[in-house]
Amino acid sequence: MTQEELAEKLNGKKSLISNYENGYSTPDIYMLCRLAKIFEVTLDELVEFSD
Repeated sequence: MTQEELAEKLNGKKSLISNYENGYSTPDIYMLCRLAKIFEVTLDELVEFSD
């Protein structure tokens, strides 16, 4: 999926996705939930959390 395609799914701008990928900004919990749903993964999988 391209940055543009993801931005469209999130109703955002391509620059936002680029900022996430490059570490210039961090998605909030609401955005993380939306990303997890788009990619069909759990939040734990999305953020690579394990005990």
